[in-house]
Amino acid sequence: MLKPWIEAQARLVEVAAGRAPADLVIRGGQWVNVHTREVIPGIDIAVADGRVAYVGADAGPSIGPDTQVIEAAGRYMVPGLIDAHMHVESGMLTPAGFAAAVIPHGTTTIFHDPHEIANVLGLNGVRLMRDESLLQPISMFTQMPSCAPSAPGLETTGQPITEGEVAQAMGWDGIVGLGEMMNFPGVAAGDRQMLAEIAATRAAGKTVGGHYASPDLGRPFHAYVAGGAADDHETTTEAQGIARVRQGMGCMMRLGSAWYDVESQITAITEKGLDPRFFILCTDDSHSGTLVHDGHMNRVVRHAIDCGCDPLVAIQMATINAAQHFGLERELGSITPGRRADVILTPDLRSLPIEAVIAQGRLVAEGGKLLVDCPRIAWPDEARNSVHLGRRLAGADFAVRAMGDSARVRVIGVVENQAPTRALTAELPIHDGVIEAQGETCHIALVERHRATGGVVNGFVSGFGYRGRMAVASTVAHDSHHMIVVGTCRDSMAAAANHLGRIGGGVTVFRDGEELATVALPIAGLMSDLPAEEVAEAAQGIVKAMQDCGCRLNNAYMQHSLLALVVIPELRISDLGIVDVTRFELVDLLV
Repeated sequence: MLKPWIEAQARLVEVAAGRAPADLVIRGGQWVNVHTREVIPGIDIAVADGRVAYVGADAGPSIGPDTQVIEAAGRYMVPGLIDAHMHVESGMLTPAGFAAAVIPHGTTTIFHDPHEIANVLGLNGVRLMRDESLLQPISMFTQMPSCAPSAPGLETTGQPITEGEVAQAMGWDGIVGLGEMMNFPGVAAGDRQMLAEIAATRAAGKTVGGHYASPDLGRPFHAYVAGGAADDHETTTEAQGIARVRQGMGCMMRLGSAWYDVESQITAITEKGLDPRFFILCTDDSHSGTLVHDGHMNRVVRHAIDCGCDPLVAIQMATINAAQHFGLERELGSITPGRRADVILTPDLRSLPIEAVIAQGRLVAEGGKLLVDCPRIAWPDEARNSVHLGRRLAGADFAVRAMGDSARVRVIGVVENQAPTRALTAELPIHDGVIEAQGETCHIALVERHRATGGVVNGFVSGFGYRGRMAVASTVAHDSHHMIVVGTCRDSMAAAANHLGRIGGGVTVFRDGEELATVALPIAGLMSDLPAEEVAEAAQGIVKAMQDCGCRLNNAYMQHSLLALVVIPELRISDLGIVDVTRFELVDLLV
């Protein structure tokens, strides 16, 4: 069992000196030292109280009759992998389910921002996520969400987060800092609440997560950095990444289920030769199918290596760099004395197959199989009853009325594998006073689901390629998490929305008024407490159903879930209307 270092110190000394037996010894491996960026063969590791006590040539004197011995047999001993920025809810899993899914892939530390559930349940939702995170056999640190709503005046969230709640949470166990500060225009403009939240975090000696989703590197960018954000994961180009690092920020390069931002930025290291210390790997958003079938941080490290990065540098960016960024380098991020004993055994540093995982001194996975329990909390009725439509919806609720034979409308343009959208326009026909979608353009609607107002905001979107009379609905709708419905048929849109209202949230695909596939997400309309494999199977049904309806985008569901994300340019939809995110203002649907 992991003990605080101050309680373990005396025993660590005794084990390191060979005067007391270790709990665990890993024998005869190649030590991947991320402090010196070298591989040292013929090394043993001795562990006591969940921490590394000794790393050296012969741990024999530390082996007692009850010491567990793991033979590394020449394999590489790599520090457990760290995800420096992510959202557990994006996996459609609770913290316990997420931990169970990623442990076999070598992830032993997670820094997660539960701002999804914060938008639905407020501070109590954050507390529930923190509570379950603290029970896990790996290190799961919680960042206090900073922006609910993410863009005040442009959306209405289920529960707002106040500066007083941020200051309160900084005193909780398990809270490591402030979640991504998405209201970057507010910070740059000197908004009092945003600056107060950052100041409370810094006063507590904790790290402020950043989110500057703008290509403008002029004065607004410099004002945002001066406001106190310590990192940014919204960079998509080499120049953007370099600009962050030059200003002392951590550049978090992400490879999620739908975000492929590593390849375009890692050239700063592989070609420009910049110091990699402030470059960090993360996932941001990974759905359950990716976790089950492709991996987690091991997938990101492999991808960085495939993009030309030295394997040892890639491992640094997923271990010690992240630990140092959060001021926890004396606690984790390397296989060195006093640190948490988080170790991966692998025969190859390039392909990085994960053969065994030790977390906090325990063998937690071997051969891809989870060996430990991931405890769950009892989620209360408040969390399981969060979808309130207020009325039964009909096809007419999804109609946009106008005069004339045609109308020029604003259209949200989806960009494959990226979070930003494009602000497009289209000339659409009007039949019987209703604007009709055609070709690549579909209907989109945001259905209010927090306060049972019965409100529906309508618009248009392109890029999915849907055909036939169909609809996709989801109560995962970043960041305010109302309900997003996209379709070619208004009656199918109503049927899909009403179905999610009945089951308490999730994702569903309807065609010709009939259900094709559904993932039920009864916890806050965001998560399931089923095992990751079952959720992934249901999610694969959603992917297939979307494909059967004509969609060919990679991870189209992730694009769907971000259509209401009013802090990333260019055009979005919210419960208040159509949002121009380049100007941060509401605009008319009709041009």
